[in-house]
Amino acid sequence: MDTLSLQLTDGPQGYKITLKNMDVFGSSDFQVKSMKISENGEPFKARIIIPKLRIDAKYTSSGVLIIIPASGGGDFHAVLDGVICDLSGKVSTSQRDDKTYLHVDSLNLHLDIKKADLKIANAFRNNRVLLEATNLFLRENGHLVIEAMQPQLQKKLAMEFAKLANQLLKHVPRDWFYVA
Repeated sequence: MDTLSLQLTDGPQGYKITLKNMDVFGSSDFQVKSMKISENGEPFKARIIIPKLRIDAKYTSSGVLIIIPASGGGDFHAVLDGVICDLSGKVSTSQRDDKTYLHVDSLNLHLDIKKADLKIANAFRNNRVLLEATNLFLRENGHLVIEAMQPQLQKKLAMEFAKLANQLLKHVPRDWFYVA
């Protein structure tokens, strides 16, 4: 994934963080709990369980975090446990070699995350006080940070999942699936 920008606190010195060069690991280790593939323009629905998602990124930040000036940059790490993805979207069909293939045209994704462990490293010129204060904030308020990240994260993950699904679907005929 490319970039994710978040405004975590408001005001003239509100805390803003930008994540770049994001690598997401674990999204391919999933279990499909339910799936309803529909036809005739009706949306499909699926529920996918991802035991653990790991996100590594470079970050830059500006503003004041709690009472500490926290502008800088470094490494961002997140481990998200117990991720439930509710997916819905629309598919179209195409014919090739007397077979029908599906294509994901649109995909919406909603994440429910059981536990989030967030931390930063190599930040604030390795100022231990600022680094520990920021990581304490992330440990204690990780759910709020994830909540702020969710709309953008869901949109970016939906694009990645649609791309992955379409790579698979172009090789798997529709009749290999049970269509309800």
